[in-house]
Amino acid sequence: MGHGGIRRHLALGITVLTVSGVLALAAPGQAEAADHCAGRKVRTLSFSTGSVRVYKRDGYVCAMTVTKKASGRKAMSVSVQARGNRPVVDRGRYLHHAGPVTVHAGHRCVRISGSVGGGSVNSGWILC
Repeated sequence: MGHGGIRRHLALGITVLTVSGVLALAAPGQAEAADHCAGRKVRTLSFSTGSVRVYKRDGYVCAMTVTKKASGRKAMSVSVQARGNRPVVDRGRYLHHAGPVTVHAGHRCVRISGSVGGGSVNSGWILC
């Protein structure tokens, strides 16, 4: 890994720690998951049992899977992968949505997938 890669990983680590610290100070003793993505919606990937909503802001891509019918907990997942990196995944049994998950993509392509029950979608490489 070159100096540029080390600097990027160091910057990302510092950013994550800073955001974690701010969140811990803002809401001590409370752990609440966000229920939406920041930025503007750039895609909706629909499939038989739900859809994946994709948002973009300042080089970050965020996605969340939403069920078509909220009727009890269902197996759901959402995954976002910037080209050259590992995917960030949220998987579990949820009432309404999985995610949001966010990655820094910069100007790289991303691959997004989501599922609800037996239905699923995979975008292939998009937003290049």
